[in-house]
Amino acid sequence: MFYFREMYRPKIQHKVCAVTVTYENRWHLLKQVILRLLSFDNTSHVVVVNNASPYNVKNKALELGDDRVIVLDCAENLGSTGGYKKGLEFAHTLNTDFIWLLDDDNLPSEVGLDALLNNWDELGAEPDKTALFSLRTDRIHHIHMAKGASPYRYYLVPDNFLNFTFLRPYIKFRKLADKFKKYQKFKKRVEIPLASYGGFFLHKDMIDKIGYPDEKFYLYFDDAEYTYRVTAGGGKIWLISGSVITDIDHSFQVNYKRRFLHSIHLDLWNYRTYYFTRNGTYFYQLNATKRPWVFSINKFLFMSWLKFLSIVGSKQNEYKKLAAAVQDGLNGNLGKADADKF
Repeated sequence: MFYFREMYRPKIQHKVCAVTVTYENRWHLLKQVILRLLSFDNTSHVVVVNNASPYNVKNKALELGDDRVIVLDCAENLGSTGGYKKGLEFAHTLNTDFIWLLDDDNLPSEVGLDALLNNWDELGAEPDKTALFSLRTDRIHHIHMAKGASPYRYYLVPDNFLNFTFLRPYIKFRKLADKFKKYQKFKKRVEIPLASYGGFFLHKDMIDKIGYPDEKFYLYFDDAEYTYRVTAGGGKIWLISGSVITDIDHSFQVNYKRRFLHSIHLDLWNYRTYYFTRNGTYFYQLNATKRPWVFSINKFLFMSWLKFLSIVGSKQNEYKKLAAAVQDGLNGNLGKADADKF
């Protein structure tokens, strides 16, 4: 999966603008990502959207001494949706060919960009019908998909409710089979139906077709909805195993340790969980529901289980807020929520 960089250089000198969104005190992470991006020959610009960080991001960027780095300041935190929309809008005005979206802790490998560009050239890709996606090594389902597992065991599971389905034993069996199946090597590229922002690579022309992220999501599932527009519109997204990204920080879910009679939905209830629950409910009901009666059963069973856990674990207040988030999602009540929702 890894190659010497000299062997991997693309033949065509495409221009690539990287876009990342940062927040809070994360310069120690962001700096590593920027420096890696600046080391790539094809990097024309690095656009950093500063989502109201408490330090002067522009001054820190100036210290790097490279005018390819452009910082866009936001007076308030616009969420991931608003941040990436702002970055994409600006990047679309620049003299560049491609836009590579990255989280501020997504460190590409030394051949990460070359791998994307080489695959693009090999595919003979049509700019408004093709997008690529880098391999996130901390996401186990990415690893399985890159080795040939069906992405539909992980994405858009029919009639799921917050990733739960009473058909789960069958799905779990198929996922378990993936772990033991002897794949000789990573496939060079595989098709996937959607992606996250971090690692999403698209031509500028694609923006003219799919537009910009929907700010109503504010946080979570905005990337799923945005990237799904590519495949829903007849295009393709390719997961490129040679373009590796390492997350040098971890999401709030990654460090959660499962315990008996506990649920991450209740134990980690905060503003992130609200948006994840609300937007996930909205997105999957809209895009993965094939049989409404199965969806209703899944919802009833999962919410009943969470209600039981809330009683056992004295999390009734968290459950009430989660139930309200679910209802907001079902009703399409999106947008930036009031703090009392959390």
